[in-house]
Amino acid sequence: MSYALYYWPTLQGRGEFVRLALEAAGAPYVDIARGPAEAGQGLPALLQGLADPADPQRPFAPPYLRDGRFVVGQTAAILQYLAPTLKLVARSEQARVWTQQIQLTIADIVTEAHDTHHPVDVNLYYEDQRAEARRRALAFCSTRIPKYLAWFDHIVKHNPAGPRWLVGGKLSYADLSLFQLVEGLRYAFPNATQAALRGKPSLRALHERVAALPRVAAYLASDRRVAFNETGIFRRYPELDRV
Repeated sequence: MSYALYYWPTLQGRGEFVRLALEAAGAPYVDIARGPAEAGQGLPALLQGLADPADPQRPFAPPYLRDGRFVVGQTAAILQYLAPTLKLVARSEQARVWTQQIQLTIADIVTEAHDTHHPVDVNLYYEDQRAEARRRALAFCSTRIPKYLAWFDHIVKHNPAGPRWLVGGKLSYADLSLFQLVEGLRYAFPNATQAALRGKPSLRALHERVAALPRVAAYLASDRRVAFNETGIFRRYPELDRV
């Protein structure tokens, strides 16, 4: 039986972290909002799951995943739920908790990246908060990106199992999410990210290693991979890319 992923059809956003895990594992899934309405899919199906008044545990927002009758929302929680079945997390409790800690740290910087272009109010257009965005992005590019990427590089470099992956000796969902984070930062802040990646060979090598995985490479080259654009989390506004 296929998983059903519910996320906005025209952007990568937070749903992309889940897509990458499903694709890397070769798991069958349906991207509901990108399917035909006549098949009970499309945007109406996505919105219906958010508005069911009879569901006491309905998700707050996409992404959310349906596995049979079980529904789970929030990117990190979805990945934590999927990982044992998809074999994207180690068996020990310590490794699982550590993997989730890394994932939540990735979620922190994703939020900070989003807030560079919406620092005042998510309901306002970027054009309504340009001055505040420039100030927020300056701090993000000069301080926050380098600090986060240095931490990730340190983890890879000092992994007791060797510097190939973040946790243990095998690929985990955190590796896939870190790949997506770097991709997003390179799109939105190419100059600041290039500068922050200098002197971090372990992190760069991990990014390249994930991109070269056969299933990931096939996905990245397919039409299932939505292109980065200025409606998602990572948005390219050149005036915000300040080193």
